[in-house]
Order: sequence, then structure tokens, then C-alpha cells
Amino acid sequence: MWVVLTGAVVSLVINHFVPVLSALTVAVLLGVLIPVHADLRLVTRRFLRAGVVLLGLQLSLSEVTSLGFGTVVAVVVTVLTAFFGTLALARWIGVSRGLGLMVATGFSICGASAIVAMDSVARTDKEDVAASVTLVTLYGTAAIALVPLIGSGMGSEFLGKWAGLSVHEVAQVVAAASPAGAAAVGIAVVVKLTRVVLLAPIVAGVGFFQRQDGPKPPVVPLFVVGFLVMVLLRSTGILPPVVLDGAKLGTTVLLAAAMFGLGTTVRLRQVLRSGRRGLVLGALSTVLVGAVAFGTLMVAG
Repeated sequence: MWVVLTGAVVSLVINHFVPVLSALTVAVLLGVLIPVHADLRLVTRRFLRAGVVLLGLQLSLSEVTSLGFGTVVAVVVTVLTAFFGTLALARWIGVSRGLGLMVATGFSICGASAIVAMDSVARTDKEDVAASVTLVTLYGTAAIALVPLIGSGMGSEFLGKWAGLSVHEVAQVVAAASPAGAAAVGIAVVVKLTRVVLLAPIVAGVGFFQRQDGPKPPVVPLFVVGFLVMVLLRSTGILPPVVLDGAKLGTTVLLAAAMFGLGTTVRLRQVLRSGRRGLVLGALSTVLVGAVAFGTLMVAG
């Protein structure tokens, strides 16, 4: 346990000095690069599940409804189109099913945390998980520069919504929306966290189909149910700000610890097998998410 916690703390320190790199990204890279001989799979799974549960305290139902019906529709359409569209692109390009599923999940919902949550119900290689996290990092970082550049003529509210709908990681969303001001950042984060809510039904759907063939994972993992319960608890308004701030930090620490543990299971040579096809899939998925998000916002948001 102390090994993964140490990795999480180091990743938070690096993130503090290099904010463009999310703590989760740094953590998985440290896990890949630092030789660790202990078996960390059990503790990694526990930290991941606890982190996803606490993530629910970052969003309330009132924040979702404040976006307006059209924006919520845009979120749902964008996530579903990006998820199933990326799966189709993966088949067309010829990448493995596992990598295609992980990229579809991470790019359409919430980056690394969505990827490792989906891994709990899907039968995928750890190398596919790590490769998809790498792709999320690469293209999410590129979006930090491209979103404000492309959206320079948009209003701050529209750009905030577009950043929240199209950029992969929460930290990357904040960075992409920052040039448009604090109001844009606030809207972007709420839109992004609304995307996160869709993690539950998508993981449940994949879990259901996984049960049809082979080992039978739970249709909806308990930690995903816990995430939804935390959203409802936050929505009651009974939790003081100090608790919510502590939960936010705790979420980052737990998920960073899980990502470090995941990284220790990875062998770089196997990750690199995704090669050019993985890069192409990441690029096409990023364009798909951005284009669908822009189009749905223009129509409905």
C-alpha cells in the first residue's frame, strides 16, 4: 500500500510544478518507469474503486440541471456517438478489441479514470489499458492548445461547454477553458463531470454483454453504484465545503495511487505494439469527439 501511495504523492508534487500534466498521467508513467517487484494488483483495484466512489462528490444534480436541457442532450449525444463511433473506427483500423474499448471509454467519458473503471468489467490486457492512457494523455494535451485556438471567436460560455464536452481529462478541460476566463472554466468543469455520470450506464452495458460469454463480472460494479450514491449525497447540500475539498484531494490521491499500481504491471515493449494504428485511432477519436460536441452544441446547447 505504501508503495502506491508514495507514487501518488510524487505524482501530485510533479503535477503541482507542471500543471499541464495531470497527476493521473504522471502516476501511470512513474509506475511504468520505476521497477517495482511487488504484486500490487489487489491494492490497485481497491484504490481505484474508492477513488471512483469519491469522484461522485464533485457533482450535484442541481449543477447538471443548471446547464439546461439542450446542453444535457448535447452531453448524452456526444458521449454515445463518440463511444460507439470510436469502437467502429477501431474495427476499421484493425486495433485490438481491448484497445478499441479502452480508447472509446477514455476519450468519450473522462480519460484515465474511465479507462480503469471499464477495465474492471472488461476482459482486456493491461498493456491495452496503459496504451489507451498514454493516448488520452497525448491527445488531451494537444487539445489544451487546439480548443482555445479554434474557439478564439466563440463566446466564453460556448467555449467552456465545448471544452467540457470534447477534452478528455478534467485537468486538461480546466487548462483548455482557462484562456476564456473563470466563467468558462466553471461551465467546462460541470459539463465534464456530467459526462462522468454516463460512466455508470456505459460500464453497466459492457458488463452485461461480457456476462453473455465467459466469466461473469457484475453488471454494475458496486463502486459505480457508490459513485451515483455520492452524487445524490452531494446533491442534498448537507456536506460542508471543507468535506468536499477534502474529498476532491482524496479522489486525486486514490486514483493516482491506482494509476501508479497499474503502471507497474506494464511492459513498454508490449504497449508499443499498438504503434501507428493506436495513434491513428486516438487522432480520429479526438476529432470525432470535438466535431460531434461542436455540432450538438450548435443545435441543442
